[in-house]
Amino acid sequence: MKKNRDIIASVPLFRRLTASGLEALEKIVEDRRYPKGAAIFMEGDNADGFYIVAGGQVKIFKLSLEGKEHILHIFGPGHPFGEVPMFSGGKFPANAQSTRKSRLLYLPKASFIRLITSNPQLCLNMLADLSLRLRQFTIQIENLSLKEVPGRLASYLIYLADEQGNPDAVSLNISKGQLASLLGTIPETLSRIFAKMTGDGLIRVQGREIRLMDVEGLRVLADTGKL
Repeated sequence: MKKNRDIIASVPLFRRLTASGLEALEKIVEDRRYPKGAAIFMEGDNADGFYIVAGGQVKIFKLSLEGKEHILHIFGPGHPFGEVPMFSGGKFPANAQSTRKSRLLYLPKASFIRLITSNPQLCLNMLADLSLRLRQFTIQIENLSLKEVPGRLASYLIYLADEQGNPDAVSLNISKGQLASLLGTIPETLSRIFAKMTGDGLIRVQGREIRLMDVEGLRVLADTGKL
């Protein structure tokens, strides 16, 4: 099991911190465990701290008035979440739930604010990370509102290839049902699009691994939004 300091140091938010800065962070974190399906926080709860995924997986989602779930984000090891509402001084705008048995590091707001006021580098890291999050969320909103589902899927596959560092293949770490929710569609529609993209020679699906057979074609699809 990775040590808390190693996990903290792997988070982009904290990568430029000195050894003393990492030690100070390590002292304020709380190690929390959640079984699969456990609620971490609910929409409307006070944002009194934020989390880092040390192991497992967490989904951030909202529920419609009809009770339909729409996934906003899926976070794996090394990803922080909940820091934006914590800094805004408000409440969590969505729900968080473990999709696997998970280990999380919790950073209480009061302790973290005291730490950040005495560490300018940590402030700069926070600004850079929050700016990146805003850009990613803007792209997600654009994909959902302006592109049809094939374009959303192509954009997501290109994003995964970049994140996983492999331009030729990606590995899905979520179920196709969760992926459908993330892309704002239903599993049946997603399956048809996977089949159509495979038939067009853009991808080849092998279980959870997707080979990107025509990356340029995927980029065109991501831009136009239509097959």
